Amino acid sequence: MRMEIRRLGISDYDRLTALWERAGLPYRPRGRDRRDRVAKELEGGRCAYLGAERDGELVGAVVATDDGRKGWINRLAVSPEARRSGIAKALVGAAEAVLAARGILIISCLIEGENEPSLGLFASLGYVRQDDIVYHARRLDPDA
Repeated sequence: MRMEIRRLGISDYDRLTALWERAGLPYRPRGRDRRDRVAKELEGGRCAYLGAERDGELVGAVVATDDGRKGWINRLAVSPEARRSGIAKALVGAAEAVLAARGILIISCLIEGENEPSLGLFASLGYVRQDDIVYHARRLDPDA
């Protein structure tokens, strides 16, 4: 099967959230993952939603963002039936290319500690685990 990676637009929102659902990726449809918030991110120019399609079906997605200094790979998801076929690796490579084209030379990702498949994937791609960094977050809105 032929796979194509392309930028997603707001017209892909329903397919994207359905993919997140199939992949078991938690998302916040009343908060940061609402359609209008995703649309705003897409318009802002600092966020690229990329999708992998096979035979017209969205089977993977990733979000590449940057703050002007550092890039971030977020929301990597592959549908269960398409896993272990190189889609995640291809999506990470595409996200890295988007960020590199913007002049971003440091790329990071946050992975939940129990997500062994993602930990293994990023390690295999040369990402170095940074156990000396402590992540803090404050949610001003519980749905964010």
